Amino acid sequence: MINKYTCQNGVRIVLEQIPTVRSVAIGIWIGTGSRNEHEQNNGISHFLEHMFFKGTKTRTAREIAEAFDSIGGQVNAFTSKEYTCYYAKVLDDHAHFALDMLADMFFHSTFVEDELQKERNVVLEEIKMYEDTPDDIVHDLLSKACYATHPLGYPILGTEETLRTFTGDSLREYMADYYTPDRVVISVAGNVNESFIRDIEAYFGSFTAKKRTQSGIAPVFHPQKLARQKDTEQAHLCIGFNGLPIGHEHIYSLIILNNILGGSMSSRLFQEVREQRGLAYSVFSYHSSYQDGGLLTIYGGTGSNQLDVLFETIQDTIRKLKEDGITAKELQNSKEQMKGSLMLSLESTNSRMSRNGKNELLLGRHRSLDEIIEEINDVTAEKVNELARHIFSDDYAVALISPNGQLPTALRS
Repeated sequence: MINKYTCQNGVRIVLEQIPTVRSVAIGIWIGTGSRNEHEQNNGISHFLEHMFFKGTKTRTAREIAEAFDSIGGQVNAFTSKEYTCYYAKVLDDHAHFALDMLADMFFHSTFVEDELQKERNVVLEEIKMYEDTPDDIVHDLLSKACYATHPLGYPILGTEETLRTFTGDSLREYMADYYTPDRVVISVAGNVNESFIRDIEAYFGSFTAKKRTQSGIAPVFHPQKLARQKDTEQAHLCIGFNGLPIGHEHIYSLIILNNILGGSMSSRLFQEVREQRGLAYSVFSYHSSYQDGGLLTIYGGTGSNQLDVLFETIQDTIRKLKEDGITAKELQNSKEQMKGSLMLSLESTNSRMSRNGKNELLLGRHRSLDEIIEEINDVTAEKVNELARHIFSDDYAVALISPNGQLPTALRS
């Protein structure tokens, strides 16, 4: 049972009471991420997330870390393209302590210059580390290929150039614009009762900020082909197709389609590319949904001398999927996989907190387990096949990072 409550200032609270566990997960979700940035401040959402851990008016960065360690708790945060989350998981006895700590970080972080400089260097090293993992950065290159100059094409970490411009004032200005009550959701799951909502409201129910007019521009999909030369052992290939937004009526058909294509070890791509041909160690597909768009991505890594064969094998797999459709066995197996993953995730308070937080922030609604299973069961082979014919069009984007920086031969004009 999920309890929802909206504070007078607009902050939303969702609480799922789970009396059979001894843990509590608390997450502060803010509806802003890299897509809310512009070219000059790209990376500020992620940098702000880091700075929340670097000291408040009453606690140093070390004291924040020691506070959670002293109760055996976990605290962390992450930034995505459309939201930021700060969260903690603790024993139920320490729920109020964790809430107080998170609220202190949210409201009273100081952004002092010494800590700013140190954390700037930390994030610079994070960017360098990311650059050393081409199988990661090729996905950012694909976003750039798909969305061009739209903020969804920006890297979440930002760049070395933008990072050097961030100051305490620019962080506070960004918070004033986007860390507003209407964009904040507090999600809690675990062994706490409904009175915990009042405790949350005491911290988050009275702060005010001017509501920012929504000015986001919907992304337009661009079937660009981008290649980058880098001294790597493999060619890292990503192919992107225009997908579906969050909450789309056919989203479960797409999840099943993706699972059959490359979302599991029994998927067509894994079996054909790795098991049958031995072309790659890593090959998979996944779907990313945004509020007003989506992206279905295929990734494969192989030696440069096998890039053409890998690309042709992926294209052939897609063609067969479009022309012949999925089998009854694939449909049934994928449905069971989805339901199994859903059930297993419900055993974690962290997963429930995340699911509820994202649903409230992005969709504003929560479906019961029975409703979700019913929607999964309602997916038919015809729906999946129709979607495959729609998504796997000739308008696809490509990103490649390889030793020679040359696209597959079939794509060279």
